[in-house]
Amino acid sequence: MRVVIAEDHALLRDGLTRLLQAFDFDVVAAVDNGPALFPTLITHKPHVAIIDVRLPPTFTDEGLQAAIAARARMPGFPVLMLSQHVEPMYARELLTAPNGGVGYLLKDRVSDVEEFVDAVRRVAAGGTAMDPEVISQLLVRREPLAVLTTREREVLGVMAEGRSNAAIAAKLRITEKAVSKHINNILTKLDMPPSDDDNRRVLAVLAYLNA
Repeated sequence: MRVVIAEDHALLRDGLTRLLQAFDFDVVAAVDNGPALFPTLITHKPHVAIIDVRLPPTFTDEGLQAAIAARARMPGFPVLMLSQHVEPMYARELLTAPNGGVGYLLKDRVSDVEEFVDAVRRVAAGGTAMDPEVISQLLVRREPLAVLTTREREVLGVMAEGRSNAAIAAKLRITEKAVSKHINNILTKLDMPPSDDDNRRVLAVLAYLNA
């Protein structure tokens, strides 16, 4: 699986490269600035790109904008954004775009190698990977979620990370049948049509939470 990395910190960039190579990913390019990122993505057309939101020269949102531009040129192009801090506005800008294959993680999550590699693979496959801390902040911000039960909030939080029904059931120690029922209740209460597409349901919920 071909990967492009965009990270300005040399140690983290090198660490990501070595980590991914250890799991049989092919890192075809690693750039350290915003202007170089978009042409690199278009040239290499990797299976997934891992991109720091903030890149030189301005350290604002160069990485995010390059990712959005690449997805506009190549619809559905998988990107996993990394950020030092929770920035819900940037998460929203990426996640409300059409098509799947998106992720937003805090850089601290890289230290959990299995979780990080799982997130990369999930995004590359067209799924979603959201940092639990981002989800937590979004959940707190929305009063309409008061209509949900405590268990439904728990299911929503894990679901928004991009987990399958089976994974949600395992994490919360409940049955898949119970998970399915809770998800149907959540989407009904939030006035969203139920869908069997895990990625679309996550994006729909995230768009609602971050509106």
